[in-house]
Amino acid sequence: MSNTSQKRAVRNYRARLGERGLARFEVLGLDGDRDLIRALARRLAEDGPEAARIRSVVSQSIAGEPPKKGGILEALRRSPLVGADLNIRRF
Repeated sequence: MSNTSQKRAVRNYRARLGERGLARFEVLGLDGDRDLIRALARRLAEDGPEAARIRSVVSQSIAGEPPKKGGILEALRRSPLVGADLNIRRF
């Protein structure tokens, strides 16, 4: 990009993005994830309530926070077999 007008255009474009609170950056990923990453970036750039929810879910997923305790017990209590009189024997 030795052409000064091209450099100026890129600089102006990036400045306009910065004024809107956006930044352009490059990420590496699988080719099959390209559309997913672009859609995610587009949603996050909207910065609405849906973007906040997506940020929260993705952040929790990436952080690897341990699941809250009692999850298995809650799932068993929701089972349709609760209260069924089952006769289970081990051999």
